[in-house]
Amino acid sequence: MATVAEPRPVERPEIAAHPYTTGIHKPMTDELTLEELAVEGEIPHDLDGQYMRIGPNPLTAIDPAKHHWFVGDGMVHGIRISDGKALWYRNRWLRSTRVSEALGEEPIGGTRSPLSDTVNTNVIGHAGRIFGVVEAGGFPVELGPELESIEHSDFQGTLEKAFSAHPHRDPETGELHAICYLAPEMNVVRHVVVGADGKVRRAEPVAVEHGPSIHDCAITKNYVVVMDLPVTFSIEAMAAGYPFPYRWNPHHKARIGLLGREAAGDTVVWHDVDPCYVFHPANAYEREDGAVVMDVCVHDKLFHQSSRGPDDSRMSFERWMIPGDGAKVERAVIDPDPQEFPRLDERLTGKPYRYAYCTETNNAGSEFVGGNRIYKHDLEAGTRETHDFGEGRYPGEFVFVPRADGEDEGWLVGLVVNANDDSTDFVILDAADFTGDPVATVHLPHRIPPGFHGNWVDAE
Repeated sequence: MATVAEPRPVERPEIAAHPYTTGIHKPMTDELTLEELAVEGEIPHDLDGQYMRIGPNPLTAIDPAKHHWFVGDGMVHGIRISDGKALWYRNRWLRSTRVSEALGEEPIGGTRSPLSDTVNTNVIGHAGRIFGVVEAGGFPVELGPELESIEHSDFQGTLEKAFSAHPHRDPETGELHAICYLAPEMNVVRHVVVGADGKVRRAEPVAVEHGPSIHDCAITKNYVVVMDLPVTFSIEAMAAGYPFPYRWNPHHKARIGLLGREAAGDTVVWHDVDPCYVFHPANAYEREDGAVVMDVCVHDKLFHQSSRGPDDSRMSFERWMIPGDGAKVERAVIDPDPQEFPRLDERLTGKPYRYAYCTETNNAGSEFVGGNRIYKHDLEAGTRETHDFGEGRYPGEFVFVPRADGEDEGWLVGLVVNANDDSTDFVILDAADFTGDPVATVHLPHRIPPGFHGNWVDAE
């Protein structure tokens, strides 16, 4: 294995001890380029592209009393796959002003938020470009093909305010839809649509209260689904110096909105739902009677005790039925076991679908990280398959990459951290043989800290 370390002749602070900077979360200290990667099994020749995943990896000093997992300096990891080979692995910090200064570099250009220019939550491909994205006010960072930070992007001058960590692509139009909020704007969120040309064409305001944290959304044929749930901006936390000033708010009404995709924001139809929090829906679609079905990973409460990361919430995978007429949301448990990071064959985004893939989570060992398994839910049959990676091996979010027309005719790809020897594997599974052995495993000799989201971007 060829290794090229990028030299950084600067003094770096010792990162203070914290649950999300120690153990399995201990940050990487270098930017690496690894070539001639070791592979077990055979990488499918129809995979030609790049898997990328992002997460916090503090380079600069933190306050251990107030640090939060969600606000660490962003680092993107990428693995280039082509012609049955793993050509390279790279990791790069996304160049916020703070990171550039710490590395002794000139800041990159582009439009930055005055609140924060740290980007650490998701990485997507759109309109022939790669973007790291974040919510609550940060502008995207455009990345080059080798994961270098190019500039802070306002989508060619068309994004005026905040973007989102979770835009969803309409498979019919190629547009991205997102619900975006700007901390600390307390009374409005926006439905933002980015066209297939990479420019914002809609930024429709929707009135809210208390500054809700809306991490994700869902789209259907006719609607964007707005999740206005009781985690809201805390002025007290901000005044106390907490970099993540969001807390559980029992006084905030939990509700789900259906907004016509081209409708005015004041026409949204709200539906009450029992108090809970959702980071991530798997998918949503419309029934013939006009109701919307949405499958979600649910936390019964969140940020009600811990100020450093997800705390002891009870998690489950649920199906919600949103009537469309303003009546209360009906909730049914699909799977009571704790799980997160739901994904699907995204050719079916906004449409009826059969399979959802989730990652087991629990609070053992390292707070939010601790599950060894991923799940495949057959939502028609009502069954669940399990792929267990084994003791001390922790999978992150797995992404579906189609290879044929069938919904489970594709590959599931993702990173698995091996705490037994401080290494990481990039694993390729056959979605149709979910419980079987991996088709291929790319071995990386170092531990990649658990992170958030990633995607596969085809070479074309």
